[in-house]
This record gives sequence, C-alpha cells and structure tokens, in this order.
Amino acid sequence: MPVHNHEHNATSKNLVWSIGINTIIVVFEIIFGLISRSFALITDALHNITDIGSMILSLWGEKLVDKPQTEMKTYGYKRAEVIIAFVNGGVLLVIIGFVLFEAIIRIFKPEPVSGLTMMIVAGVALLGNGLATYLLQEGINKNLNLKSAWLHSMQDALFSLGVVVSATIIYFTGWSWLDSIASIIISIFLLKEIFSILFEAVDMMLDSVPKDINFSDVKASLVAIPGVIEIDDLHIWQTGSENRFLSAHLIIEENFKVSRINLLVLVIKLVREKYNIHHTTIQIVSEQEIKEVDLECKHCN
Repeated sequence: MPVHNHEHNATSKNLVWSIGINTIIVVFEIIFGLISRSFALITDALHNITDIGSMILSLWGEKLVDKPQTEMKTYGYKRAEVIIAFVNGGVLLVIIGFVLFEAIIRIFKPEPVSGLTMMIVAGVALLGNGLATYLLQEGINKNLNLKSAWLHSMQDALFSLGVVVSATIIYFTGWSWLDSIASIIISIFLLKEIFSILFEAVDMMLDSVPKDINFSDVKASLVAIPGVIEIDDLHIWQTGSENRFLSAHLIIEENFKVSRINLLVLVIKLVREKYNIHHTTIQIVSEQEIKEVDLECKHCN
C-alpha cells in the first residue's frame, strides 16, 4: 500500500508540473500568435488550454482512485479513471474536428504569417510540451486516465513540432498555406490514438472482458482443472486499468476427491498468475447441490 501511494504521489506531482508548464505555454503562444498572425500557434494555444483542463481532471481522478469504498459505493471510486479518460478523449476529438475544419478553410484563404516568429515561439512550446509529455509518461500503460492526459500533451508536442517545421519552410519560401497543412497532418495522425482511448473507456464502462484476456481460454483453463465438469456464469471485467475481477460457478463431480478449499486455492492461483486477475468470487457446487438449492440459472453464460 505505501508503494501504491508513493506512485500516486509521484504521478500527482508530475501532473502539477505539467499544468504549470502548459499554462506558461498558453500565455506565450497566444501573445505571439496574435503578433505573427499564425493560426497554428493560436490553435496550439487552444490545445494547451484543453490540456490544462484534462490534466486537472486527471489530477482529480488520481485523488479519487485512492478514496476508500463506502456502503453506497462498494467499488470505491476506481471507475473515475475510466470516466475521466472518456471525457478527455471526447474533448480531444471535438478539438481535432475544429482544427481540421478551420485548417481546411485556411488552405483556400491563406493569410500572411511571420515564419521567424512562428519558428521561435513553436520551438519554445515544443521544449515545454516535450518536458510535460516526458513527465506524464510514467504509468501510462497501467492507467487509462494518465494515458489520456499524456495523449493530450503528446498531441501538443507534435503540433509544436509540426509548426516548427512548417514555420521554417514558410520563412524560406513564403508558403503560408503550410501553416494549415501541418495542423491537418498532425490531427489525422492523432485520431487513431483518440479513438483507441474512447473505445477502451467504453469497454470498461460496459464491463467488457479486458482486451488482453481471451474469455474462452479462461473458461477452458478452469474446466481443465481435475474434478471440474462445467463453468457457469463466468464474468470477467475491470473497474480501472489496474483492477480486474472474475466471478464464476464451478460445477464439480459428485465424488470430488479434493477438498473445496484446495480447489479454491488452485483457481485463485491460476487466474492470478496466468491472467493477472486479483479479485475473484467463486461458487463451488455439485450438480446435486444445484438441484437441491434450486441454483439453476437460465441467464448464466
């Protein structure tokens, strides 16, 4: 538990630093974006504003995850991670749509842009966004909430890089329309990651089987245990990136030779080591017991 809290404290600290960095970038880019008349710089500043909002949400989510469960919220606030990731992904999708729309319009109506100012400001923003992205990278494979905040930050780092490249070309050629092309290319590149987060968040909210677990394989592994003849009502789901659950009815032979405690230990060890599932609810019954207690379940899978 102390290790877990230490990880959350480190994550929260990195989020606070990233919020501060993005706030400075927003002020810097808006001022010089207006001076240079660069749509890419102003768009990047708008992205950073939403980044700040998403990071504040993520910071709040990290605090909620550690709140204890209550009699009303028996899972605690573990699913807050998923909800916040979904909101962040949705906001990011809306922003990308706005950027694409405005950028396409400006291809046909290009405005004069100061390439040198763009280059300098975007270069500074790239350093800031790169640092923020690096700070948020720790733990993104274990936490969907952090992954969505990291994606916001990475998006801005890529936009800043795109602006630097296009500003350099504009400075030497005067091709102002490249300002819009850079925004379009990076937006399309990021859509795949955005939809990936949204789909993963929806799957978690629908209590779907985690994508790296094969439901049929789990069922086959349980049935393969000596003495087990059938698995009923098997459910596998997760409330967050680190919280996986399994519940099942194990139907055993009438003359089961091993104690039920030993069977339970075997099942728990199997799902922990092979599938990384640490929360299990197992009901062990024989066919005769099912009939006697009327446990037959028509809705069981």
